[in-house]
Amino acid sequence: MLRIGVNALYLIPGGVGGTEIYLRHLLAALGEIDRENRYTVFANRETGADLPPRLPNFRVAVQPLRAAIRPARILWEQTALPAAAGKLDVMLNPGFTAPLLSPCPNVTVFHDLQHKRHPEYFRWFDLPFWRMLLYGSAHRSKILLADSQATRDDLLRFYRLDPSKVRVVPLGVAGRFFEIGRERCGRQPQPYFLCASTLHPHKNLVPLIRAFAGFARRRPEFRLVITGVRGFHTRAVEETVADLGLKDTVRLTGWLPREDLYALFRDAFAFIYPSTFEGFGLPVVEAMAAGVPSACSSIEPLASLAGSAALQFDPFSETALLQALERLASDDALRRRLAAAGPLRAADFSWTKTAEATLAALRDAAGPAASNAGPQTR
Repeated sequence: MLRIGVNALYLIPGGVGGTEIYLRHLLAALGEIDRENRYTVFANRETGADLPPRLPNFRVAVQPLRAAIRPARILWEQTALPAAAGKLDVMLNPGFTAPLLSPCPNVTVFHDLQHKRHPEYFRWFDLPFWRMLLYGSAHRSKILLADSQATRDDLLRFYRLDPSKVRVVPLGVAGRFFEIGRERCGRQPQPYFLCASTLHPHKNLVPLIRAFAGFARRRPEFRLVITGVRGFHTRAVEETVADLGLKDTVRLTGWLPREDLYALFRDAFAFIYPSTFEGFGLPVVEAMAAGVPSACSSIEPLASLAGSAALQFDPFSETALLQALERLASDDALRRRLAAAGPLRAADFSWTKTAEATLAALRDAAGPAASNAGPQTR
């Protein structure tokens, strides 16, 4: 039996975007495949005790801090958490950073290296912490998990790591999205494009809105719905909507409860994702699983992730964005093909596979301690 810690101190419900979805689904999937090993989930006051599955081998240890106060969270992670880790065999760090002085091996998840590829998107006072803590976590962890081959390539390029310590573990997609795909059959979609995206600069939402403004002049019945955390680019996005007179046409929902988001996927006419940088691209997989005709940027890892199951376009060209909107709106045969191909492609991604690969990494990192762990059960 392994004693596994999970460092969830970074999690702010509704405030960290896709990394929250990742952690919640990962913990649930670990609970389904592993009833033997013991998990201690270190949570903050914002998250509380409801994060892990309610199973005998999972417990939550709520720490006396709020993750929204970042200096306090970092200090606790680097001082108090290592003290707690002395009773563990291995620590899983699902949010980029690890306790650098941990007495047990670290397995750390890197969702991307945006701070290296696009430092211009970071606030000047945040960037030094990202550089220091992620560099330290990459080198002090025994095994690193990357969401995609593109992220693994970045880890090897920027940190010059031993390739054997960096593994690609793709994310999964919730079964509910496949159910939505079945619900969409025979259902009349509503005239709106859906874009599930945090309002950050690299999500490329201002060019999308400008392209949609041109599209809407010819197809005024359509709307654009953008969901997700109100990030660093919120003001620019809102000002673009206002300047183009699109307040009645473009809806910015902010972070939504999952059931509300599922309803938007169920009724969407099409899905579009114009991001210029991604570590994985989970919303694209979710849209494909739901059978929503989808278009996404022709960047890696999105291009490989979607393949021919999504219409791909150059995200740096507003003309290409406009053409993608027009094709999705007017080409019935294309929409039917994409709706059929999407769930087949998305079936390659499951949270069970993610959990199995993550558990294998934890066992390998634990080394001799894993030899006493019992068999994995379902």
